[in-house]
Amino acid sequence: MAIWYDEQTRTFHLQSGSVSYVMQIVKDGYLAHLYWGRKIRGTAIHDMMPKSFRPSFNPNPFPEDETFSLDTLPQEVPGYGTSDFRSPAYQVRLANGTTVAEFKVTGHRIVAGKPALEGLPAVYAESDDEAQTLEIELEDAAAKLKLIASYTAFRDSDAIARSVRLVNVGHEPVRVLRLLSASVDLPHSRFDAVHLWGTWARERHLARRALMPGVQAIESRRGSSSHQHNPFFAVVSPDATEDHGEVYAMNLVYSGSFLAQAEVDQFASTRLSIGLNPFDFEWLLEGGESLQAPEAVLVYSPEGLGGMSRTFHKLYRTRLCRGAFRDKERPILINNWEATYFDFDSEKLMKIVRAAKELGLELFVLDDGWFGKRNDDKRSLGDWFVNTDKLPEGLDGLAAKVNEQGLGFGLWVEPEMISPDSDLYRAHPDWCLHVPDHRRTLARTQLVLDFSRQDVRDYIVERLTAIFSSAPISYVKWDMNRNMTEIGSALLPPERQRETAHRYMLGLYEVLEKITSSFPNILFESCSGGGGRFDAGMLYYMPQTWTSDDTDAIERLKIQYGTSLVYPVSAMGSHVSAVPNHQVHRITSLTTRGHVAMSGNFGYELDLSKLADEEKAEIARQVEEYKEIRGLVQQGDFYRLLSPFEGNETAWQFVSADKSETYAIYVRTLAVPNGPLGRLRLKGLDPNKTYALRGTDRVYGGDELMYAGLPLPVLEGDFRSLAFYFKEA
Repeated sequence: MAIWYDEQTRTFHLQSGSVSYVMQIVKDGYLAHLYWGRKIRGTAIHDMMPKSFRPSFNPNPFPEDETFSLDTLPQEVPGYGTSDFRSPAYQVRLANGTTVAEFKVTGHRIVAGKPALEGLPAVYAESDDEAQTLEIELEDAAAKLKLIASYTAFRDSDAIARSVRLVNVGHEPVRVLRLLSASVDLPHSRFDAVHLWGTWARERHLARRALMPGVQAIESRRGSSSHQHNPFFAVVSPDATEDHGEVYAMNLVYSGSFLAQAEVDQFASTRLSIGLNPFDFEWLLEGGESLQAPEAVLVYSPEGLGGMSRTFHKLYRTRLCRGAFRDKERPILINNWEATYFDFDSEKLMKIVRAAKELGLELFVLDDGWFGKRNDDKRSLGDWFVNTDKLPEGLDGLAAKVNEQGLGFGLWVEPEMISPDSDLYRAHPDWCLHVPDHRRTLARTQLVLDFSRQDVRDYIVERLTAIFSSAPISYVKWDMNRNMTEIGSALLPPERQRETAHRYMLGLYEVLEKITSSFPNILFESCSGGGGRFDAGMLYYMPQTWTSDDTDAIERLKIQYGTSLVYPVSAMGSHVSAVPNHQVHRITSLTTRGHVAMSGNFGYELDLSKLADEEKAEIARQVEEYKEIRGLVQQGDFYRLLSPFEGNETAWQFVSADKSETYAIYVRTLAVPNGPLGRLRLKGLDPNKTYALRGTDRVYGGDELMYAGLPLPVLEGDFRSLAFYFKEA
């Protein structure tokens, strides 16, 4: 880890892990991008700036130098309107109505560690010796604006964290129309674009296609990071696989609307950028005020998508997630949702709890329906008071009975929402997002509370504090079940209405910081109709996320595989549910459901009290097995072996840091008559170690398992799976 500045060449060189990132100040202050890739020595930086002559249709800011044009210069903080016609990283409207601004470097500083971002989640350094941060100050003197571009390099990670802060140093108000977090110009376009897309119950499927001239973009305009697109975008060499090839990736540490794109210009260079979505966004910046953009995490990998993923995983697992549960093994839980939905009482719940105790589970989670008059999804959101008709003993009484059985007690909440049929809405109809003289569009019969308002945030913090203090609660599932419409606030003036969505996110982060800090011994899991807000921003406050409402094991192969591209397994909630599956009505064996669910934070979503004896025996075996391997699953290195997007087989693997043990899952989706005899090649092992296959007397060399592979037995029937657990012999 090191950051240098060479005064003679005006060059910045960041070394983060095994990666170099190089920039240079050119002409009278333009910040140019020179290099991002494998680590190079400082003395190896020579003649990186392109010097070829360009046609006259590329404007020349300096008449005496026709070889220089901003339209061809690889830039770090590109603007629009002063001769660069590509997508800008920022755009402002000045008091005179014009939108031309141009930032040039006026200074810099290098500091130890990593400063926090005000009001926003970000990766962090636990000590000053594990990171360095470069802050480059750029200024447009005429517009009286400053821009601080921050870059953090890490001692133990190949990632680089980037963000920008815009400051109005004048007296006239400025309107910010666009402020992206990162923009990098790459020297060619021989790339495939890789991103994650989907919908509710089918989140984060892998998409890959060749870059073409023009803009290729993904975005969310939904007020959340969304089921449809994840705030992650990468460009990879066409030959890139899991283990080989170059990858340049960006992930936004933010939970709201975003934009990520690659633009291939006329000379076949690529501008890769990510940040707040400028669509329907505007921010009024008064004199002396500043606007901080969210953080983007940039990862370069010469070892394919697998190398990229493991960089993201380790950084997020250890330096994004926080709190008491960051490094702890997560409990095995039973959630009552798919077992009872809204139809429950204490006795029905306790039957499930007693069955869970017999099978060795550790946590019972009471899902939706415990508050207000919540007997369906059409009422009572916002009325966070216990429904004593269902639970006459209250949460504390129920929790005490659960604790007596040796299980922890967890609770579901959806604090960001309000039902029109609720006491809260009748008392405060202006507390939801809405605009005057227009309908208030419902989704799931609910509206969105206006978290841009301090009074709304204070009320939610007060009610949640009362609830979480009323009983021995050890786990909270924080849900959010709709996207934003009619995005307006009753308290914001007209000139600030387009700030509402971002102010909502800042307000949400404020609430999350207060609640999670006040209850450090509660394990929080985020949820948004499953995986509609599975992003790095939420992981900063809650170390795990409900990966999808779709609990079908075969659907989960793609969902969990795609999610693992960026997010660590320790962040993924993954449960066994009943069959036929409630989402796709597929019947899959309990063994296969268990294998897939054990590849995450393990639990169950079914009525344990109604199972046959053989099913209970299988669950007891799964629970015992997971307790043995969960440290490896939740904290080990993750390798993808076979992709469900490419064939009939899926396989992945977990390897301990010291390579002394490994656990692999193999799933064959559909039966194949007279199919080939397969071998499963493992990854990440020590070729010189010897590994014993648990449950057998067979012993293999690490080299044998990786290079020759493990012979697969013939499987009969659809949706079959195998698990292999090896320990160093």
